[in-house]
Amino acid sequence: QSRSQNSIRQMKRILQVVLLLIVIVTGVVLARAISFTPRHVEVQPPVAFMPAAGAAERLARAIRIATISPSDSTQRDSTAFRAMHDFIFKSFPHVSSTLTHEIVGQDALLYEWRGSDPLLAPVVLMGHMDVVPVDPGALKLWKHAPFSGDIADGFIWGRGALDDKSTVMGLLEAAESLIGEGFVPKRTIYLSFGADEEVGGSKGAARIAEVLKSRGVRPYFALDEGGTVVDHAMDGVKRPVAVVGIAEKGYATLELSVRADGGHSSIPPRHTAAGILAAAITRIENNPLPASIGPEMGQLFDVVGREMPFVRRVLFANRWLLDPVLEKVLASNTATDAMLRTTTAVTMLEGSPKDNILPTLAKATVNFRIVPGETSASVIAHVKTVVDDPRVEIIAVGTTFEPSLRSPTNDAAWSGLLTTIRQIYPEAVVGPYLVLGATDSRYFRGITPNVYRFTGNRIDIEDRNRIHGTNERIAEKSYLDGIRFVHQLIRNTAG
Repeated sequence: QSRSQNSIRQMKRILQVVLLLIVIVTGVVLARAISFTPRHVEVQPPVAFMPAAGAAERLARAIRIATISPSDSTQRDSTAFRAMHDFIFKSFPHVSSTLTHEIVGQDALLYEWRGSDPLLAPVVLMGHMDVVPVDPGALKLWKHAPFSGDIADGFIWGRGALDDKSTVMGLLEAAESLIGEGFVPKRTIYLSFGADEEVGGSKGAARIAEVLKSRGVRPYFALDEGGTVVDHAMDGVKRPVAVVGIAEKGYATLELSVRADGGHSSIPPRHTAAGILAAAITRIENNPLPASIGPEMGQLFDVVGREMPFVRRVLFANRWLLDPVLEKVLASNTATDAMLRTTTAVTMLEGSPKDNILPTLAKATVNFRIVPGETSASVIAHVKTVVDDPRVEIIAVGTTFEPSLRSPTNDAAWSGLLTTIRQIYPEAVVGPYLVLGATDSRYFRGITPNVYRFTGNRIDIEDRNRIHGTNERIAEKSYLDGIRFVHQLIRNTAG
């Protein structure tokens, strides 16, 4: 009986300790959520400035020049890029007369705006002139023709409106206005306009980076496309979110192929080449690479999490304890899931040329966007382990890019960029993030650690699908605000 009573007392003590721990942890969790409030940063108002008249029409005219980068390089039309060059030279006379320019590689343009202090590291501002082709089968879905450059309903319509002629033209508009105002930068400014970004950038931005490196240029920072100001960016966040890319995913494409004897479909084997391939694809899709909140997204969640309703703030404020729960919540949404893991996308399939012929070769193409911390080699190893079938050959095809290094978020270049965003968009929440696609900026990491990705425009989250899709457009106000952003950024960082 004495032993039984001792056991009961010990059990009570254990329960009391457990309950005390639960109370303490709950108190810590709630206290952290209560104190996890928005951060307000005061900045000086921007210089009063309105973009020059006709800016929207000049972008529209640029859109009408079909500077397409086709997948097949033999189909490239260089005459369109020469027409784009001529249009730029004639449309921005101050830029043409003040800045020196050169054509680099395959139709890329490099401008140099000489600063008054040669001891200061220069600034590189980037964009690309080329656009992706338009799917002929989707032409009837366009409200305005892809290269119409129509200005209607408060928008400028056409391929390149978002990606990325608005950036190129916005940089030129800001430079033209500043020169007209008599502004002379202290830092030298380079304007880098690629012409093959949509097919890898190896003959455009890569060549420009090589040229600058050969001349001993070590930029203060380089700024390319990637992030923007997004309305309705995340559920529960009412304010617009300005996301600045401090790193970007890598890129790899694998080809899976299965060979077989073929023959007539009336006497098929139990598993055809296409069936074996289909099983391999299913295993790949059912076993994605693991999700985790990396440093880039962790910094963003530390900013936007403070804007959430209280229940969600509990999750974001207590990642030390609740990260597994938060990861499951984020992984349930396609958009946020892509921020957490290396994504897997089966994009192309090939089999028999006829419905009654057994395929002798079945192929699938799978594209991966690789998060920092993983590599193309680790992705290939994962796929081979998951497929686990010697009949399926797995090889890397096309261009492969490893994930970028992370740019600093604790120095003057970063501070100047964020200050400018807050000046133009005082209502926005500003934070770093991981760019899900690939940009020309990856080539500049070899000459500066400060590589950032932000355009200065403002879009609704639904417009994200218009990039490379149908009905690409940019709001006139958004475009003009983007010009204001560049105008202020140059004053803040090079003036």
